[in-house]
Amino acid sequence: MALKITDECISCGTCVDTCPVGAIAEAGDKYSISDDCTECRACVDSCPVNAIAD
Repeated sequence: MALKITDECISCGTCVDTCPVGAIAEAGDKYSISDDCTECRACVDSCPVNAIAD
């Protein structure tokens, strides 16, 4: 899994709604990407603060 959610995450939840495989979940005060991620990058394109990186 190469995609990670960085500290820039503002916990808006947009990535959760965008992920086609449900690989993103709330983890404390931000979100995290599980091993179920297929690296489709839909979340990267949807993040308003560019908090998802390789």
